[in-house]
Amino acid sequence: MADRVPLISCICTGNSCRSPMAEKLLQHALDAEDHPWSSFRVISAGISAPKGAPATSHAISALKKVGLDLSDHKSNRVTKKLIDDSIIVLCMTEFHRQSIWNLFPQSKIPIQLFRGYIPSPKKQEIPDPFGSNLSIYESCRDSIVEAIPYIIQYFKNSYKPEIN
Repeated sequence: MADRVPLISCICTGNSCRSPMAEKLLQHALDAEDHPWSSFRVISAGISAPKGAPATSHAISALKKVGLDLSDHKSNRVTKKLIDDSIIVLCMTEFHRQSIWNLFPQSKIPIQLFRGYIPSPKKQEIPDPFGSNLSIYESCRDSIVEAIPYIIQYFKNSYKPEIN
């Protein structure tokens, strides 16, 4: 375990909008941090995602507007191995969190809402933008971005990495 890179999992439904955007945005923010936070790895998956589907064109465009490339994303379905390998699971909605608990009841890792670390957020859940216009995707992206500093602060306050 001492040599394992901490893995953070971002979970939504189809792994084509929210969780891939969260993955790229959170990874980008962690990469800008000092070691050991910059060594954390972020991955995304979906509760009912097909294997290998691309991110939606609006998700790609929303991230392109902030300088991140999501064009190579391929969807994955959440697995027991992914959950077991993670130090935390960050879900987009309470439904996703409950689904992870139901699918993997033996899991001992924290399963939280992505926006759950924001003090008194107006909305804890990140609604699914699938099928909406680009401005809804941009709003979704911004909702994700708003939570990231709080997630990183949580790690700095609570997680003691065992990596060099």
